[in-house]
This record gives sequence, structure tokens and C-alpha cells, in this order.
Amino acid sequence: MGSFTSEGGRGVLAAAVDPLTGALTVLGASDAVANPSYLALAPGGRVLHTVSETDDGAVAAFDVDGAQPRPLGPPVPVGGGSPTHLARAGDHLVVANYGSGSITVLPLRADGTPDKPSCVLHHLGSGPDTDRQEGPHAHQVLPDPTGRWVLSVDLGTDSVRVCAPDGTAGTLAVHSETALRPGTGPRHLAFHPEGRFAYVVHELVPTLTVCRWEAATGTLTPLSEAPLLPADAQGPSFASEVVVARDGRFLWAANRGHDSISVFALFADGERAELRTTVGCGGHWPRDLALDPAGRRLYAANERSGDVTWFDIDPQSGMPHRAGSVEAPAASCVVFG
Repeated sequence: MGSFTSEGGRGVLAAAVDPLTGALTVLGASDAVANPSYLALAPGGRVLHTVSETDDGAVAAFDVDGAQPRPLGPPVPVGGGSPTHLARAGDHLVVANYGSGSITVLPLRADGTPDKPSCVLHHLGSGPDTDRQEGPHAHQVLPDPTGRWVLSVDLGTDSVRVCAPDGTAGTLAVHSETALRPGTGPRHLAFHPEGRFAYVVHELVPTLTVCRWEAATGTLTPLSEAPLLPADAQGPSFASEVVVARDGRFLWAANRGHDSISVFALFADGERAELRTTVGCGGHWPRDLALDPAGRRLYAANERSGDVTWFDIDPQSGMPHRAGSVEAPAASCVVFG
């Protein structure tokens, strides 16, 4: 689990998972890296990569083969500000730098530690919200299911860029850019397990955009948009994360402010999304959602209430039912090994 040390978090936390109940028991923590707000586990499950969401911006690696996370060397600067997301793409890490509106590529050494950046790709553009979209704000970066492309979701430019990685040179080049509705502020994207559709949640306007994904051509095409909240929802709300069920039948999105989880049914093999209901997130300000490896439980990192809450998922309806929580101050991210 990741957390904001600047808000009282313990940094990177390791927890044991009860296989019968899904309950978490915190085993150890490390605050060696400031604001490890987003995490990504390397293949094999022993090395964990994390951003350091600070003005300077860095990434770090931890050995998590045990109860106490152990840093593997000092943080490595990413050449960008306030990184919010990272993912592994082949033998490289790719990092989304929200503050500077850029994407960084870092080669990985044999032991899983990041080397200095091999590429920093700067986004260009802005949006109609002058407070939040005065320039580009890359919020998420992830490979597509084929591994051929890397997509970056930009809140500031209301767009998703499809990039072509060069694994030998360690570079990214923009292949195409998909414009989404102006002012919506796209934040995160998730793929359907069959790989033909992708779903974008928007932070500035609480909506979900369903897109067709064509891996052969690297083309993302918006198809429809659906509200994340019921029509009678009160007050501002800012979506944070989107997760798709392992079998592709359901989708869940987290809503900060409304403090809820939206439950969608997916039809026509993922082409259509229908909001069924919302359920309470179990705390305040859900910043992240994660499914357990079996896809039977959903975990919400509730940043402002300082907890991670877990839910049992009804396999027929997709409804999450609260099952428990564990204290985790300034919680921001959950990953499973």
C-alpha cells in the first residue's frame, strides 16, 4: 500500500491478506521515500516500484520479499514534477508527471532498480478549465494489453495519447492523440479483459467514456459517455480510479467527494456501460481501487479517512458489500503480489 508521508502516511506499507476473509494485517512500513503515492509490482513479486510525488519528482525501488519493505538504493529523479503514476513497459518504467505534463522513460537494471531517464516526452495543450487545465497534466501512463503501445491520460488537455515505445533506445514517440469532451479532465483508463474496449474516468466532470481500442493500428475511438453518479447526487465529486472485473461483466469507479463506488454492468462484450448504483466507499476520499488476484474482492484506499476498506463482490450482480477495513493514514494506492 502507498500513502502520502506529507499528510501523515507511513510511506510504503506491507500487509498480509487473509485468504478466507480478505482481511489485511499491516506487517511493516518504510518512509524512506517521500509521498510514494502510486505503486507497481514487478514480475515475480519481489521488487516494488513507486513514484515520489514531490515537486522535484522521482521513482524508487523496494525489496518487498518480507514483512518490511526495504529500499533498493536512493530515489532516481524523473526530470518531471509531481509524478502520479507509473507502469512497467518491457524493460523500462514509464512515469506520468502531473505537475510538468510529461512522460518519463527509465531503463531497469537486472536487479529491478531504475537507471537515469532515457526519455522525457512533453505533452502540449490546455483545456477550458483555467484553474485545472492551464497546461498539460499527464495523470496516468500504461501499456495496452498487447504491449505494443503505451497510453497516457492527460487531465489538462482532455485527451489520451497513444505512444509507440522503442525498447532498444528507451524512447516514446506520439503515434496519435484522442480528444475527449472539453473540460471533463480525463484521469485514468482501464482496458476490458478482451482488449477491444477501454474506459476512461474523468475527474473534473463525473463521467465515464467508453472507447473502442484497435491495437493493430493504435487507435482509440470514443463511443459513448455515461454519468458516474445518480441524477440526484449532491455536491462536487472527483473520480479517481476505474477497475474492470476479470470476466469483463462489471466495472467499478471511485468518486471522491461523493465518497462512493459506482457499479456498472458491461454489455455486448464491453461495448456498452450502464450505471446500476453507487455504494459507500467505507471512508472519505477514495483515491484508489484494486481487485484482489482472484477478482472476488475490491479494496478502496480512502485517503482522508486514513483506511483501506475491502468489499466482497457478489458474482451475479457485481455489487460490493463492505467486509472490513484497516488503518492506513493518507492511503493512496493498493497493489497485490
